[in-house]
Amino acid sequence: MADDQLIAGMLDGLALRSASFIVTVYGDVVVPRGGVLWTGTLIEICKRVGISESLVRTAVSRLVAARRLSGVRAGRRSYYRLDASAQKEFDQAAALLYAPDIPPRGWQILHAPDLAEDEARHLRMGRMGGQVFIRPDRGQPAPSGAVLFHAADPGDPSSLASYWDLSALQAGYRNMLARFEPLDRLADRGALSDAAALAARLLLVHDYRNVLLRDPRLPVEVLPADWQGHVARDLFRTLYTRLTPGAERHIAARFEGIDGALPASTPLSAARLSSLN
Repeated sequence: MADDQLIAGMLDGLALRSASFIVTVYGDVVVPRGGVLWTGTLIEICKRVGISESLVRTAVSRLVAARRLSGVRAGRRSYYRLDASAQKEFDQAAALLYAPDIPPRGWQILHAPDLAEDEARHLRMGRMGGQVFIRPDRGQPAPSGAVLFHAADPGDPSSLASYWDLSALQAGYRNMLARFEPLDRLADRGALSDAAALAARLLLVHDYRNVLLRDPRLPVEVLPADWQGHVARDLFRTLYTRLTPGAERHIAARFEGIDGALPASTPLSAARLSSLN
């Protein structure tokens, strides 16, 4: 299968926003390699997934205005890095993407009268009623103004699933699996060019992250028997590992930072890969 057809198949039905994908590029590739990328490189990799140069430049301008990216010039070239707030956000996502999951120890019950619905959703809380929320206890700090209680597992923990819309997450994981399972066979045979391996890895990270960041990661005894989140996690680990050798060769050959070519690998990128294995 030609590289263009392969990428087109992964893009089919995927809502790919320019600004969000650019943050994925920085978080997955650039941050572990010094944090700074030449605009020309960004335009090149975005073109691989159908994002035009004009869309890249517009998205970069908006990300700078929103203080998500910050820029620096060297001669006639422009370079950008993630702003501190955006890097902190992706660091939190990276802990979910690349590091082993932290098993919960019971539950947090929170009375949070000032917590907006969007923020509760961002924190992956389930609403029990009124301004009372619940989430698996992984030692998270309570939001400002909230009163936090700790609770053990109830006798029938499966009843807790009703506080979240698991059907939407299940659909997201099923879509991700349908999109990337065919890639598993090609990656296993080494049938991808280095450029396609990197584009595929970035799309994998982007799509999986968009579902994972909405997932409260409930204990297995709460989840339905056919829960696809664990299958998606296994596929992510396998594909990311198989795609990385080619992706890193392409990074070293084509990606430029302010000090020259980016390295294929760094201690941070190697640590991410090791955690997935």
